[in-house]
Amino acid sequence: MLRGIDVSAYQSSSYDTDGLSFVFIKATEGRSYVNPKLAAQTKRARDAGLVVGFYHFLWPGNLTAQAEYFVSKAPERKGDILAVDWETTGEGTHATNSEKDRFIRKVRELRPDNRVVLYCNRNFWLNVDTTSYAGDGLWIADYVSAGKPRIQAKWRFHQYTDDPVDTNVADFGSKAALKEWAQGA
Repeated sequence: MLRGIDVSAYQSSSYDTDGLSFVFIKATEGRSYVNPKLAAQTKRARDAGLVVGFYHFLWPGNLTAQAEYFVSKAPERKGDILAVDWETTGEGTHATNSEKDRFIRKVRELRPDNRVVLYCNRNFWLNVDTTSYAGDGLWIADYVSAGKPRIQAKWRFHQYTDDPVDTNVADFGSKAALKEWAQGA
């Protein structure tokens, strides 16, 4: 399995890339927030030759506007992966299943040359999700042994700890296989 991390404004722009094959970088949230370290964190990943993904923290409502906002701020390069981060907001709400599905489809429509995946935690996947729609792949958060999330569904990425940073594995045999998959949108 391949190793990777995900970063946001809470992490440094000079994060350690040793041993990594990929990184997901928070790009946007809602319709007004952009990660102030987005450009620097992206440069760090590209300079290290990593497969790069960008994610949007989804809020309920205004799905088209959020999708347009996300793709207007996330760098556009074939082979980058786009993700929707579907979880509970700071206000205790979350986008509905149909909103999550519409957002993924809208991002795929706006960026047909990029893979679009769903990020959620195990509880959301098992107890909130009713459609099992994850776009091009599921990125599941479940803090157990790397590569062994407690779900039955096929997954592409597994976030297994947040100590000291959000750490992930990808279910690909090689970095070349991950790149090939990402390029094949």
